[in-house]
Amino acid sequence: MEAEKVLYHIIRADEWDKVREESVYAPDSLVTEGFIHCSTEEQLVEVADVFFRGEKDLRILSIDSDLVSAEIVFEDLYETGKLFPHIYGELNLDAVVKVSRMGVRDDGEIELV
Repeated sequence: MEAEKVLYHIIRADEWDKVREESVYAPDSLVTEGFIHCSTEEQLVEVADVFFRGEKDLRILSIDSDLVSAEIVFEDLYETGKLFPHIYGELNLDAVVKVSRMGVRDDGEIELV
């Protein structure tokens, strides 16, 4: 699978445990913002460090964008100068091709495990 076709979504392990046997995933952001936040590989550590700093039990969903049923839009909604992938609808979990652990170093920085 080509790297640019893979999107990443960070999820807390307990939340993943609740939904992983379901057919779709619809986090709170789908209701509050209208989409599911995702990242490219290059954005992943930065996003994790900003939004999940200090959290110990995280998972990374690797998502094959070709398998996602909902619309994917790359956009800069927060004037960061960077385009982030957003999934506008529920994520069909058959598009998740890998689930990885994300670790946190002693200094609180995120690292991929």
